[in-house]
Amino acid sequence: MNLAPNFPDDQTMHLLMQLLHVEIGLPERKTISLTTSINFDLGCDGSDARHLMEVLEEQFGIDLVDYDAYRYFQPENFDVFFKRRAKGRGDKVPLTIGMLYRAIKVQRWDTQALEQTQLNT
Repeated sequence: MNLAPNFPDDQTMHLLMQLLHVEIGLPERKTISLTTSINFDLGCDGSDARHLMEVLEEQFGIDLVDYDAYRYFQPENFDVFFKRRAKGRGDKVPLTIGMLYRAIKVQRWDTQALEQTQLNT
């Protein structure tokens, strides 16, 4: 695995990368950066995404009160009511390694702050 220059090199990032490697796999030849999205770049979706977020919540104690899975991921199974529940959610937003890292650091999922920080990266 290739890591981008200035990629964080602390215990939190090591644990996060280990978790991502185990849960969704990391590409051997692609450079991984804070802007690498787990949904678009790494193909995490559906039940894999749900499981990953549950493990992140449990292992790192992240409060996911503001987390909306439909914002980032397709539903696990076909749901006839999905379109109605997902109204206004439109296209999916990248969920990046940097967002996960920052959420772990503050132990809270704040969608607006995480996505705004991502835009400024």
